[in-house]
Amino acid sequence: MAIWIEEDAKVLVQGITGKQGMFHADKMVEYGTNIVGGCTPGKGGQTVELQGKQYPVWNSMTEAINTTDADATVIYVPPPFAAEAIIQSQLLLNPLNLHQYHIHSLQRLQ
Repeated sequence: MAIWIEEDAKVLVQGITGKQGMFHADKMVEYGTNIVGGCTPGKGGQTVELQGKQYPVWNSMTEAINTTDADATVIYVPPPFAAEAIIQSQLLLNPLNLHQYHIHSLQRLQ
């Protein structure tokens, strides 16, 4: 699945401290994506290292968006939390990996 965003888009990673989030965020930085940080509830104030550089972690997307003025988000959270992650993103452009989530997890978005 390919998703196109502006070359200089500021991207947040929801679930950046988890195994999948950290793996994919690291690859995104390696490929040149402008990652500005991530969000994991309860882990705000921490940092994660991606490609030798430190990136901040916020507790909420509201806090992360207000701080970074991000343009987009990717979501790597466990399926039971996917709907809430999408709702929290509050972004007009949200390149999501929806194919990884079971449709019943997303029904409450309608």
